[in-house]
Amino acid sequence: MNNSSSLPNIYLSFFMFTTDLKPDNLEYRKTVVKHIKELIKFGYTGFEFPIALTNPQSYAQDLQNYQNLRRYLDGEGLADVKISTNVGATRTFDPSSPYPKQRQEALEYLKSRVDITAALGGEIMMGPIVIPYGAFPTTDFNDPIWSDQLQNHLAVRYQNAQPVLNELGKYAQGKNVKLAIEPITHWETPGQNKLSQLIDFLKGVESKQVGVVIDSAHEILDGDGPEKFSEQVAHLAQEKRLHYIQVSPPDRGALHTSWLPWQSFLKPVLEVYTGPIAVEIFNAIPPFINSLRLSRRKFWIPGEDQPHPFYPSAYDTADKAIQATKKEIKKAIKRG
Repeated sequence: MNNSSSLPNIYLSFFMFTTDLKPDNLEYRKTVVKHIKELIKFGYTGFEFPIALTNPQSYAQDLQNYQNLRRYLDGEGLADVKISTNVGATRTFDPSSPYPKQRQEALEYLKSRVDITAALGGEIMMGPIVIPYGAFPTTDFNDPIWSDQLQNHLAVRYQNAQPVLNELGKYAQGKNVKLAIEPITHWETPGQNKLSQLIDFLKGVESKQVGVVIDSAHEILDGDGPEKFSEQVAHLAQEKRLHYIQVSPPDRGALHTSWLPWQSFLKPVLEVYTGPIAVEIFNAIPPFINSLRLSRRKFWIPGEDQPHPFYPSAYDTADKAIQATKKEIKKAIKRG
């Protein structure tokens, strides 16, 4: 059991504010710095940056832009701030594709995201990097594929993706970046939805640089229950594949008022894991409103939105989230 009196580093996902850091935009760099400086006052020591999809012809320029962003952060006194990245496979860059050329292009794309992660000083690149997020398969007649048919379909695609992820893992090892694949709930994406599916997938990926991020929201919705969860966490730790943890409520909103079984989730994790824990809240910003069907109000963003007299800001919500997370971590460590 991790009985250290020190708490894990706690990160905040920038999904609270944006899905695109716009690293080439000088004005938005100032906004990023403003957010970070306010949020570190609450105790956050790192941030999870979403890395936006870009044109294949711009990989080198992307890398330069993110290097410039990191230099800008350092120049603003934020050299000690830690960064992880959130990256996804796409319909175009699909490691599970039946077409070898497309799988190769997906590998090159994901390598470019590893390069960006390293340029930001990050050591963890996480996300749905096996099956493109939200891309539910259909038949040739555009009929949806579900249940047994879906799982049979995905089994072939997982086999396609395993060599790609293994090669990506070897590349990432040279950059000192761990790859944390995220199982995501079935209503958001076709697979992998469960830790058990990801554990099976990783049996075909030799590189231990390729591992798992566990998100509490997805585990609550699609997991196998607390007893099995403890076994899975212990197995992943033993395999040296437990690379990252996110705490997020099922509705992806305010963490401190959510129905999250904190202790059932945190206790098995903290027994074997000492890495960062990221708070992930999906604010009601335009990219998420339709895709996540958000009915709740936006946590208004200081400097961007008109202050709301009766609804909390993004900063208020982030502050309460880290307070709740620290409280529950301390409780889990004490009980352990």
